[in-house]
Amino acid sequence: MGNQSTRSRAGVTVARYAKTRIAVTSGPDTGLALEVAARLVRVGTAPENELVLTDDTVSRRHCEIELTEKGMRICDVGSTNGVVAAGMRIYDGVLSGPATLQLGDTVLSITPQKETVDRERVTADHFGDLLGRSARMRELFADLERIAPSDVTLLIEGETGTGKDLVAESVHRASPRGEGPYVVFDCGAVAPNLAESELFGHERGAFTGAVSTRPGVFEQANGGTVFLDELGELPRELQPKLLRVLEKREVRRVGGTRTIAVDVRVIAATNRNLLAEVQRTNFRQDLYFRIAAAHVLVPPLRERMDDLTILLEHFLSLENPPRQASDIATHVWDMFRAYRWPGNVRELRNAAQRLLVTPERALAHATTAEMSVPLQGASGSEEVVPLRIARREAGDAFECQYLETLLARTGGNVTRAAAIAEVSRQMVQKLMRKHGIGERR
Repeated sequence: MGNQSTRSRAGVTVARYAKTRIAVTSGPDTGLALEVAARLVRVGTAPENELVLTDDTVSRRHCEIELTEKGMRICDVGSTNGVVAAGMRIYDGVLSGPATLQLGDTVLSITPQKETVDRERVTADHFGDLLGRSARMRELFADLERIAPSDVTLLIEGETGTGKDLVAESVHRASPRGEGPYVVFDCGAVAPNLAESELFGHERGAFTGAVSTRPGVFEQANGGTVFLDELGELPRELQPKLLRVLEKREVRRVGGTRTIAVDVRVIAATNRNLLAEVQRTNFRQDLYFRIAAAHVLVPPLRERMDDLTILLEHFLSLENPPRQASDIATHVWDMFRAYRWPGNVRELRNAAQRLLVTPERALAHATTAEMSVPLQGASGSEEVVPLRIARREAGDAFECQYLETLLARTGGNVTRAAAIAEVSRQMVQKLMRKHGIGERR
């Protein structure tokens, strides 16, 4: 089901993965299916998932299915109705062989296929400014090494904070256009009524305030690369005009009558599942296939935790004075490894900076929903504890953290804390005694 075999050649290893079919066999989306190999599948009703369901008993972000070398990893990412397999609710576990999952009123069948897919992995731990030693990142680097020398249009997908902008810039620098201009246009940061002018330019007098002729980003990037960040935010009325530029390699300024030839490579990025947006008619299908001539997915940090050390070492080395990973306390490392990092590498960068000034609050905004489910006892032993103990310890940790945050916000005023928490003053005092918070304060 996972990595079947690996062969090597100079600078590259080739891993072979078995394909797996995930199909909806019961529920409102019966018949929906996809085949995957060597990548994570997010399941839920939100459009950014790889498997998008319409069942209202399924959460927006319900679960993740990852095909690993040890089997199929199922992770409940905070669903309301849970993930059930063989009569047991799964929070984070590994299954082998064919499996059936119950998600609310939806049933998924997961079946390994005989067909396999080969994926190259480079032996280097970086590509441009990107760092990583995990299998997912080495496979991404191999893809980028093949894509960079060409002029093919590239679509980069991934969650916010994963480093899509670094991917784009690294590809530009590794390309034959690396010495040319690199112009960034954020599709989500420009007002819709100004986006056309910013992209394609305008002539003097084209609209109120157009006091002079101005070239757009495509003209500015002539001979180089245009990076369209957050492409999923581009207004639909501008999508046909962008398609025309990609096909004809020419632009017409707002208020202009002539076309201007441009020689540019286009790289786009989005934190949305753009194919799902096509299915929802929010994004043009013809533009999607034109922009995704080459396509890569940047994995979130929680899927590449093997890279935590190299990334943190890099971020600490940038500080003044530089610091080392060996300066980090063991309990902080444990906390970092248990955290799910919803803000990805960008959040890790911020946490590295906080470590230097407020190490006790490196993850000040973390919630228990963003922490991994505890499998070990409070003593830290390697033995997996019973569910009732793990659940109790997780609940105790949440209560303690919640009260500490609440009392810090109210300056220790128990009455105000009780009002915010919508419980009695006596309940707050009882929980403070339970966790010894009064003594510490």
